[in-house]
Amino acid sequence: MHILDSSFELVLHKGFAGVGLQEILKNCGVPKGSFYHYFESKEAFGCVLLQHYIANYQQRLNLLWDNTDSAQHKILRYFNMWIEDEAIKGGWAEHCLIVKLAAEVADLSEDMRLIMDAGVKHLIEQIALLIQHGEQDGSIHVEADAAAVAQVLYQMWLGAALLYKLQKDKTPLYQALQATEFMLNRKTEN
Repeated sequence: MHILDSSFELVLHKGFAGVGLQEILKNCGVPKGSFYHYFESKEAFGCVLLQHYIANYQQRLNLLWDNTDSAQHKILRYFNMWIEDEAIKGGWAEHCLIVKLAAEVADLSEDMRLIMDAGVKHLIEQIALLIQHGEQDGSIHVEADAAAVAQVLYQMWLGAALLYKLQKDKTPLYQALQATEFMLNRKTEN
């Protein structure tokens, strides 16, 4: 949908509250009546924008993980994309609507919060499944429950993405990558 695609970068750079409806309309070249034909409010637009973003994110994940590589390689490749993806001229961390809007919108819109929360939970479940597969294929060795490790990995990367945005320096992302490699190769000593 044209309104969603043309508004994504605007919301990504200015935030949801920082973009007024008039700016959205001007940016996508759509009259107010057309906007309200598709969305009953700006918040409804935000909900659809997030659903659209999460669906596209899932498609990128499917393409990234649809191969016979080891589970560890799939996870590390995914997090490397947070640092740099040549296709989008930057990393997923700097183009992530969840990173941008999570703190801002969580207190403003319960509907938008629930959409983001469901998307994040689904992603964490997918990472947990990959960790389990990695334990089976021998590429991953963790000392904790796969779901707990996946949760901690996502939390770490979310924090690293926020620090990257604050510092305008990818060092926190590279440190998160090193920590991820370490966490996925923890062997119990007996």
